Amino acid sequence: MTTLTARRAANSSAMEAAARLGFIARGLIYLLVGLLALQIAFGQGGKEADKGGALTEISGKPMGSVVLWAVGIGLAGMALWRLSEALFGAAGPDGHKPGKRLLSAGRFILYGVMSYSVLAFAAGDQGSGSSDQQSQDVTAKALELPGGQWLVGLTGLGIAIAGVWIGVRAAMRKYHEHLKLGEMSRRTRQAVDVTGVVGGVARGLVFAAVGGFAVQAAVSYEPDKAKGIDDTLRSFADTPVGPWLLVAVAAGLALFGLFSFAMARWRKV
Repeated sequence: MTTLTARRAANSSAMEAAARLGFIARGLIYLLVGLLALQIAFGQGGKEADKGGALTEISGKPMGSVVLWAVGIGLAGMALWRLSEALFGAAGPDGHKPGKRLLSAGRFILYGVMSYSVLAFAAGDQGSGSSDQQSQDVTAKALELPGGQWLVGLTGLGIAIAGVWIGVRAAMRKYHEHLKLGEMSRRTRQAVDVTGVVGGVARGLVFAAVGGFAVQAAVSYEPDKAKGIDDTLRSFADTPVGPWLLVAVAAGLALFGLFSFAMARWRKV
């Protein structure tokens, strides 16, 4: 495939459809994680509020297997779209800047891993445990490496900074530059802003907390202090405000799921 042919494929209607399906898949996962976290906040915490819990929830529903495959394929479409942005630049005047393309490359890896895990789950592989156990296992192995404390600490710091960056950009409504605002009514734009701001800030807070726990694990050299999404969400209920912070964050994650559905409709691709 020549460079010109590849560029045309990246800008094709098929690639646009793949990206929009990816936003729907991402939205479904965040919506379910938020709803599961709300159950935990109200004392019904038998299920894990993370991607694994969301997939288990889907699999237990009628046509769940079909939905799981669709989610996995949707995330694969998202990964391919991000790869095309990394290779050929994203939509918008700044889409060809090296920083933007590097960010798209990172997102390609993230969604590629997510897609693989969902498709493996759909094929019957239940994974190697909860996100919490996986985080602790990875942290323990990393700490055993030469310079492991620095590696874990800097990685955690990077995740925490990314979380702050996500939350601040959401609060500033930076996502507007990616939306077809002219196609929205005033009421629709207001609704999207509620989901985008509240959902983005909640998502950023979760990432920042996950990174903070990783830094704590590195400093104390205790891998058990690293937390996945489920344990991180549960930790919000242990704050002085009790479960209400968890309620707010959980509702925010569910709203981010709805925001992803809006992105599937109005995102510039």
